[in-house]
Amino acid sequence: MRCTLGVDIGTSSSKGVLAAEDGTILQTATRAHEVSRPHTGWVEMDGRIWWDEFVEIARELLAAQPDAEVVGVGVSGMGPCVLLADEDDEPVRPAILYGVDTRSTAQIARMTEELGAEEITRVGGSTLTSQAGGAKIAWVADEEPEAFARARRLFMPASWLARRLTGAYVLDHQSASQTSPLYDIERETWHDEWWQRYAGTIARPPLLWADEIAGTVTTEAAGLTGIPVGTPVIAGTIDAWTEAVSVGAHEVGDLMLMYGTTMFLIATGVETLRTPSMWTTAGAFAGTRNLAGGLSTSGALTAWLKDLTGSDYPELLAEAAASGAGARGLLVLPYFAGERTPIQDPDARGVIAGLTLEHGRGDLYRAALEATALGVRHNVETMRAAGADIRRIVAVGGGTQGRLWLQVVSDVTGLVQEVPAATIGASYGAAFLAARAVAEGAAPEISEWNPVTERIVPDPSVAPLYDALFDRYVRLYAGTRDVVHELAEIQKDAR
Repeated sequence: MRCTLGVDIGTSSSKGVLAAEDGTILQTATRAHEVSRPHTGWVEMDGRIWWDEFVEIARELLAAQPDAEVVGVGVSGMGPCVLLADEDDEPVRPAILYGVDTRSTAQIARMTEELGAEEITRVGGSTLTSQAGGAKIAWVADEEPEAFARARRLFMPASWLARRLTGAYVLDHQSASQTSPLYDIERETWHDEWWQRYAGTIARPPLLWADEIAGTVTTEAAGLTGIPVGTPVIAGTIDAWTEAVSVGAHEVGDLMLMYGTTMFLIATGVETLRTPSMWTTAGAFAGTRNLAGGLSTSGALTAWLKDLTGSDYPELLAEAAASGAGARGLLVLPYFAGERTPIQDPDARGVIAGLTLEHGRGDLYRAALEATALGVRHNVETMRAAGADIRRIVAVGGGTQGRLWLQVVSDVTGLVQEVPAATIGASYGAAFLAARAVAEGAAPEISEWNPVTERIVPDPSVAPLYDALFDRYVRLYAGTRDVVHELAEIQKDAR
């Protein structure tokens, strides 16, 4: 049976899928892992784990489906990450992860002063934030010069897998556009002067679009993974974009909401929209642009509460549903790991307001769900103010399995959400992109692979309550920011 294999390297796990030519999911596999947080604001991971887990997943999938004929491989991963490797492709240090890692604040300030905020935005589309890959490279140069001196190549999870599978050294345009300020978004190429200034002797990876073929599986990789020699491998891209593909939320006017360890939003258009509080990026495909945003915590916050209270998700969800809209007067700021968009504040911290002795864990859990929904609304309103034409919302990710969370987000934002049949995530999108890349006849359409099966409609009766709560949410951040920043400094000193 002809099929494609897709693997995604995520924040808390790596996931793989074998998909038949018609999109039927034949087999899935998962490997859980943890990130390392050696200091406050640092989030990193040993990049060698990415390849080890890919090998394990590929072998498990193929062993479970011995009749599978893999005709293409799709790769995907969290990002933008910075994995620097030496001439022999050995990592010189652990990979620095995306915007949840906030260590590069000094480099962001210095680069902004040296290059100018307006010029950075003109060239790359976005101001520098904790999401900027170029600033993370500069941090390694400043703080770990011996490691930087050995660095010769730049990888992200998808490009690392492509390298190990095919020997090709490439990076996709979407990922490159988040290596700010090293990518010129209008010219769709590296900015030579700034690359030389901040990335030094690291070789510039040739650029491809996500669905282009990077190379074919080598003899060595075939021996390790069981994938046949010569199988095409696409360049792939960052998981949020691959996840948007997996549910068909990558057309002009679409907005994808990704429910995961963090929350991610991607609005797709053709114009390069610029706003200092969001991320302007190249799209996954030629001719598209994205305005993107992300919450630093969502599933991470609910998991923290589950572990803290010693309960399980069914219990918490039942109690949260009983708590009702507004969580009996609780309001949470979900900035437990700083915040990305739209406030772009790595020193933001979580706040729980209105807590009394009468509140229980269900109220806290409800307030946490509402906090992420309020964060989504904050992002959507900021995108629209910047000119984004949002016509359609599609929900994806592990969090879509719990309908209460989806309903809360629709109620808070006033937006209808479409939920497709399969929400297993970026690995499925990677398999789909591979299928399109190797199609012998007409390329498949995602609407055929993964049709919409459910619509979550907002409850108008709670709209006034959530309108008032959103106003308090914005004011609570403004009113607590100074104190919270002082506490964040104490936390940094304590590390």
